[in-house]
Amino acid sequence: MKPRSKKPGAKQISRERVAVLFREAEQAFALHPERSNRYVELARKIAMRQRIRIDREFRRRFCHHCSAYLVPGQNMRVRVHRGNVVVTCKLCNKTTRYRVVRPNHV
Repeated sequence: MKPRSKKPGAKQISRERVAVLFREAEQAFALHPERSNRYVELARKIAMRQRIRIDREFRRRFCHHCSAYLVPGQNMRVRVHRGNVVVTCKLCNKTTRYRVVRPNHV
């Protein structure tokens, strides 16, 4: 196993690399979906190695079970059920649920 880097700017650089990989995955999905899945796997490896959290905007773009890059209508299904957003990956048929919080109306 490769040891973590001890350089002070390594975490910031790895966050930038994760963002670049997700951008590349988005662009490559139309022509090469398997390539965008690979970009997601690389981004997750970088984040795990450096022990950084992937931002929420990126965390909801991939399947946590099979590491596939998800695009609504293409390889994922989105439903709202009892206050939850239910995302189903069409590649592995696993579901992920996100809580929806309603704003308080006065």
